[in-house]
Amino acid sequence: MTLVLIVFAVLLLTGMPVAFAIGISGFTFFLQQGGILPLTMPVQLVLSETQNFALLAIPMFIFAGNLMNETGITSRLLNLASMLTGHMYGGLAQVSAVLSGLMGGVSGSAIADAAMQSRILGPSMVKRGYSRGYAAGVNGFTGLITIAIPPSIGLVLYGSIGEVSVGRLFAGGLVPGLLMMVLLMVAITITSRIRGYKPEREGFPPVKDVAATALRSIWALMFPVFLLVTLRFGLLVPSEAGACAAVYALVVGIVAYRELDWERFKRTVRATVTDIGTIMFLIALSALISYAMKWEMIPQQLSTFFLGISASPKILTALILVFLLFLGMFMDSTVMILLLSAILVPIIKQLGVDPVFFGVAMVISCAVGLLTPPVGVSMYSVCSIMECSVSEFVRDSWPFFVCVLLLVALLIIFPGIVTFLPNLLFG
Repeated sequence: MTLVLIVFAVLLLTGMPVAFAIGISGFTFFLQQGGILPLTMPVQLVLSETQNFALLAIPMFIFAGNLMNETGITSRLLNLASMLTGHMYGGLAQVSAVLSGLMGGVSGSAIADAAMQSRILGPSMVKRGYSRGYAAGVNGFTGLITIAIPPSIGLVLYGSIGEVSVGRLFAGGLVPGLLMMVLLMVAITITSRIRGYKPEREGFPPVKDVAATALRSIWALMFPVFLLVTLRFGLLVPSEAGACAAVYALVVGIVAYRELDWERFKRTVRATVTDIGTIMFLIALSALISYAMKWEMIPQQLSTFFLGISASPKILTALILVFLLFLGMFMDSTVMILLLSAILVPIIKQLGVDPVFFGVAMVISCAVGLLTPPVGVSMYSVCSIMECSVSEFVRDSWPFFVCVLLLVALLIIFPGIVTFLPNLLFG
């Protein structure tokens, strides 16, 4: 297994795409076995990994999210966010936080949300005097809100691989996602006062104007509710819910808002095929390393190791999450979820930790690496769009990083933040 990890690290350092690095290093394990494991197994594992019925939820939710981004929902949510936060210090930055909270039920992707907001809000923020590093930091870190609020692709992956209820995970991510939004808004208020970033307008707008704007965004706001209700009452399984979500998005675009034309639909399909191809290729090839870890009994060895450190589930959970935060600096969050879910879920179950709580905390912890050097995909994306250096980004965005770490700490200390809603809805 050591050779596999060395090959994987070397291939990543040479700049090879992650999927190929996973596949080649995983195949190296089978070459090591000297005929004990037949070389037909890697092919069988790659193919069988794509036959998991639960994984059908992933392409469906991706398609639904891309459809809703092309139906005019984003512009309506932007107007609602601006209406709610324009009177606060750092008005445009506050819009970014609220918009991410609202977009969580639409995009499900932190990278997509961060890039979209940087393009939409970034130029206006710079015109109003915001530093480029600060604008990039705000749009990058507020994008993390979307990975907790349903339909988070990270939670679907964790639930599918770890055999944990996706419905409970969706319900568990809702409160932490909203809490992250609040914490980031507090940080934006404090830093904006210090930096002199003034509100966009004086006073809260009339309630009737807010209500009218919210009504125009009702179809997006109802999306997470639709998912939770159908999953709670057993009307749909996650894969069916994803398919219904895609139909829902089509109806919204064609009937409700009438903005989804043929060109937008083709653009949606192209983006969806690209996204699905990337994720499913990663999932298929990750089966090789997952099998290698199971063959070497890595989960059992890790269980013994962690149980030897402490008998406290909170301490052990904290250590695992700190490890994930560190690993996220060097590895993509999706890859981490794919490779580690099958290993960590049995461990935390043995520790007596709720797998729903751990799943939400794990997905958030893994996603933080999207915004930390040296391998932060979201960080490089927003820095490129905002035309700022990584050093500017790190210097101006550290308060938001602290907020996310504070959220993870609160989840460890008070796991009821995650488990309260799933237990209330699902029993």
